[in-house]
Amino acid sequence: MRGGIWEIILIVLLILILFGSAKIPAMMRNIASGIKTFKKEIKEEPVKKTVAKKKTAKKKTK
Repeated sequence: MRGGIWEIILIVLLILILFGSAKIPAMMRNIASGIKTFKKEIKEEPVKKTVAKKKTAKKKTK
C-alpha cells in the first residue's frame, strides 16, 4: 500500500475544506440518527408482519 496514509490525509483535508469543521459534527449526528432509526425499524418489522397476519386471519374467519 504505497502512500496509503497520504491518500487518507488528503481525503480528510478535502472534506474539511468542503464542509468546514462546523458542519461535520451535525452530519455525523444525522448519520447516527439514521442508523439508529434503521436498526429500530428492522427490529420492529417482524412484529408488524405478525400483527398484520393475525388481522387478515380474523377477517377471513368472519
